[in-house]
Amino acid sequence: MRQFTYVLLLASVCYGSTAWADCRNTQDFGTWLNNFKQEAIGTGLSAEVVNQALDGVTLDQSVIQRDRSQEVFAQTFLEFAGKKVSSYRLSNGQKQMQANAKLFQRIEQEYGVPAPMLTALWALETDLGAVTGDYPTLRSLATLAYDCRRPERFRPELIHALWLVQKGDQTPASMRGAWAGELGQLQFLPSGYNQQGVDFDGDGHRDLIRSKADALASAANLLRHHGWQAGQPWLVEVKVPREMDWSKARLDNRLPLSEWSAMGVTEADGDPLRPNGQAALLLPMGRNGPAFLAFANFDAIRQWNESTVYATTAAYLATRFAGAKPLYAGNAPVQKLSISQVRQLQSQLAARGLPVGKMDGIIGEDTRNAVRQAQQQLGLPADGYPDMVLLNKL
Repeated sequence: MRQFTYVLLLASVCYGSTAWADCRNTQDFGTWLNNFKQEAIGTGLSAEVVNQALDGVTLDQSVIQRDRSQEVFAQTFLEFAGKKVSSYRLSNGQKQMQANAKLFQRIEQEYGVPAPMLTALWALETDLGAVTGDYPTLRSLATLAYDCRRPERFRPELIHALWLVQKGDQTPASMRGAWAGELGQLQFLPSGYNQQGVDFDGDGHRDLIRSKADALASAANLLRHHGWQAGQPWLVEVKVPREMDWSKARLDNRLPLSEWSAMGVTEADGDPLRPNGQAALLLPMGRNGPAFLAFANFDAIRQWNESTVYATTAAYLATRFAGAKPLYAGNAPVQKLSISQVRQLQSQLAARGLPVGKMDGIIGEDTRNAVRQAQQQLGLPADGYPDMVLLNKL
């Protein structure tokens, strides 16, 4: 989200729910801000920096409204990827990789992350630096740190933003970005910026907003921090048979490719798998939709953004930049449940004692795991993706 994604969209962790939407702030914002200033100074920040940065900051009600209304990741993978992996991004991404070939080469030598992966994140986050946002970062973060929904998440982010000012990386005026506080061409939250940001252009400042070199190298540094392995794959599209043990298709079940091959999984063009390494079988829309082998590096992408839909889209876009063909839609049409139907499903799963995480209408990994268990209990194909058959049986 930017650091949450850190990257980025933060949307993956900004789902709304009834409980969150109904929470109420009980303290006056001005009183809260004065108390927060003392908390910030207690972390070692100078009183001068804190007061100059936060004096006059006001509550932004539009940020609260946006934080409580996101449903972007209720889209299926094909819906989301169909919009994000556009001909514009593919064309312009290739141009940027060619124009900045030496920069990308230096970054890969230093951090082990190749140009296609960095370009995919760059394209998804800000259209290659074209759309970085214009919300005053300190105001957005102060609003979210005050609001009752997720203050424990955003108070530290506001502290990190103030450290960026104290270290001279940014000024309060220069920090403008996305509504949830993400900054720069790769949309880092201040914590990621402060902890993983690097000065790759050598000008003495870590400027992830204006410096392309700093932004891309910092993204590579963050992925390496999350466990990225140099020279290793991240995602490969495959075809699956119409019948197999679908319960094995989950991200926490990484098997040798020889075992997937024995189950009937093939390359996307139908050729046998090259049995090198281990991977998990990823079915973002169940047994009938697109299929991928997700390698260890995919875990680093998921830490960049925890949404499976976002992470799969970013990884797939990176494979396209690396030369892969357009994806195969799957073995059969996939029926999508509405947000209200998914909430109903989550409620029914929870009533059976199956943990679903947030009851937000989003099919996250917790919900997928609960769905898989319910499918096994009910004798249905256990691919972890809900449909009307499961909902009706529940």
